[in-house]
Amino acid sequence: MDFSFSEDQQQVAELARKIFAERASHERQRALERSGAPRFDRELWRDLAQAGLLAIALPESHGGGGLGFLDLALVLEEAGRRTAPVPLLETALLGALPIAEFGSDAQKQALLPRVAAGELVLSAALHEEGGDAQRPATTATPDGTGWTLRGAKLCVPAGNIAQHILVPAATGAGALGVFLVDPQARGVTLEEALTTNGQPAAHLAFDGVRVAAEDVLGDPRAGARIIAWLEPRAVAGICAQLLGVCEEALRLTTEYTKTRKQFDQPIAMFQAVGHRAANAYIDTEAIRLTTWQACWRLAEGLPTEAEVAVAKIWASEAGQRVVHAAQHLHGGVGVDRDYPLHRYFLWAKQLELSLGGATRHLVRLGKWLTDQAA
Repeated sequence: MDFSFSEDQQQVAELARKIFAERASHERQRALERSGAPRFDRELWRDLAQAGLLAIALPESHGGGGLGFLDLALVLEEAGRRTAPVPLLETALLGALPIAEFGSDAQKQALLPRVAAGELVLSAALHEEGGDAQRPATTATPDGTGWTLRGAKLCVPAGNIAQHILVPAATGAGALGVFLVDPQARGVTLEEALTTNGQPAAHLAFDGVRVAAEDVLGDPRAGARIIAWLEPRAVAGICAQLLGVCEEALRLTTEYTKTRKQFDQPIAMFQAVGHRAANAYIDTEAIRLTTWQACWRLAEGLPTEAEVAVAKIWASEAGQRVVHAAQHLHGGVGVDRDYPLHRYFLWAKQLELSLGGATRHLVRLGKWLTDQAA
């Protein structure tokens, strides 16, 4: 059986790798970080749009590439490999994919071509204080032909640079809807959030925010189906990014230990160093295996509850082992901001906890196993 990517998928990954290598170099990111501006490289964003990578998984009828979730995951892996300062996961996955799947024709025509052109940043507010996106604290009540939102959303990725955010809100009697909200609309209070990896994010509060009927995604009382469709894809996309983070952290460590010498020997020759690096390699390969299994099953429309949970558990726990090993084997160099490794440590921690760490997904896996036994 052939488990390799298709030729087209390999070309997508190669194109993404080339663009990120040229436009998301350490020097370029360091200059952006020193500028004090949000960590959003608009020139890189434009290049991704021109290459068709922002809309790689969107329908061709709306300016997309017409490819699948697996192709998008390959691009996300390359973004993680370079800790790219762009809201790729937020726009291409959290925002655009559910619009393409559940949006009305008018919503698709108005938003998706602008995503493809790099004119629009999207996101989704899936984080809840209780950890369950299916039980949002935000409420939506009917208001004439539209809806009124009240409540709050925490840690919305790219919330301070997005033009539209998908907001799940309870619509009564155990139902929920998903609403397209402009974060600059009247009644929205936006507070920038400080994130571990420096990527833009915001806390949002809604005080009587009016949402028109045409800005409801799908059935306003059947949004649970949208969230159930989106959340596993979001988790798998995070795992793909974390895979790229670990791959590059391991590569940097390999190069460093081959050139750093003690007692006139490269430290890679020391048994303790070799064992630590070998363990990091095995962990990275385990993240690769579990991530691509989950992404492939999602792309094929197969059940993925267990596979996505397993992928996030490995990405969260093994990812931390990889970047900690990388830091330790680099010594003091690893925490020097003029050297790129520190970003991989910060990104791994941010992605580890995004949409739940290992414990939450272990609980989900346990529940799934119990249900299967029953």
